[in-house]
Amino acid sequence: MKSELDKRMTGDLYDAHDPVFREQKARANQFLRKYNATAYDDLTSRDRLLTQYLGHIGNYSTVGTPFLCDMAQNIYIADKVSVNMNCSFMDSNKIIIDEETMIAPNVQIYTGTHPVSDTKRMNPNWDSHKNQHFVMTQALPVHIKKRCWIGGGVIILPGVTIGEGSVIGAGSVVTKDVPDHVVAVGDPCRVIRKIK
Repeated sequence: MKSELDKRMTGDLYDAHDPVFREQKARANQFLRKYNATAYDDLTSRDRLLTQYLGHIGNYSTVGTPFLCDMAQNIYIADKVSVNMNCSFMDSNKIIIDEETMIAPNVQIYTGTHPVSDTKRMNPNWDSHKNQHFVMTQALPVHIKKRCWIGGGVIILPGVTIGEGSVIGAGSVVTKDVPDHVVAVGDPCRVIRKIK
């Protein structure tokens, strides 16, 4: 039988209030308190905290503050990535950002979702006396390939891959995969041209 952790990472429905997730969220909140309180110019402390708590942080990569995340340990950032201020990475599953990518301010990346059907969304095993969530959750990874530019205020939904070298216009809501080397904008986000 799969654990709740295995269910989460394989895209199956799971109980987000399982003790393993409460422990991971507590650790992530400890990271966020420390990281967001660290001075902008204290690069040594900032790098140490990112290395300690994220799944991976590459060389010459930066994460602006304030920063929010769900688990921290499911965020994988490659070399020379710039994550600007006020970004929210809800990393119930993996968020992978490849090298030389720019993430503008106020970008939101979500990996967690719920079934649309209310009968599937409600937890059939919910017990008010147990610390369970009354709804079921599903988590799908997000992958941003190398040399992308994600504009300000973009929202990226669960399960999306953004292709190499692509640009996502400010304010877009990315609901499905974006191919390599294109400019895509809008809500929902659509390809408007190729990049030569």
